[in-house]
Amino acid sequence: MDAVRLRATFDPMPLPIPQREISLRASRSSGPGGQHVNTSSTRVELTWNALASTALNERERSRVLTRLGHRIDSRGNLRLVSGATRSQLQNREDVVERLHRLLRDAVKPVKPRRKTRPTRAAREERLAEKKRRSTRKAERRRPPPED
Repeated sequence: MDAVRLRATFDPMPLPIPQREISLRASRSSGPGGQHVNTSSTRVELTWNALASTALNERERSRVLTRLGHRIDSRGNLRLVSGATRSQLQNREDVVERLHRLLRDAVKPVKPRRKTRPTRAAREERLAEKKRRSTRKAERRRPPPED
């Protein structure tokens, strides 16, 4: 089975994405390269459907759709483009690596926030600083007129 594997720091098992689910397309790139740009297709566009992917379970799919929802179109396609270099191979590696990073970060569980309170000393210091600032500003004002 040809699969692109995602290595996650929190999970020893990589998330396999079958190669058949990833669509790579090359096109002409803009940017540096002179006449070379006009003749070679070095820009790489990767498309992956998050809704139809067999690599994700339901929990992972909902995390991906939630966290990457702004990048996913109405059909569930995630589209990434790379045209940074003059090499199609390097652009292909770049776009696949970006997909890895995006998905690895998207499926990682969010660490729940623990409520904290400022210590008594911190509260007292904040109030003391407010009083000092208030006094400093009050001293800048004109004295009230004497009758």
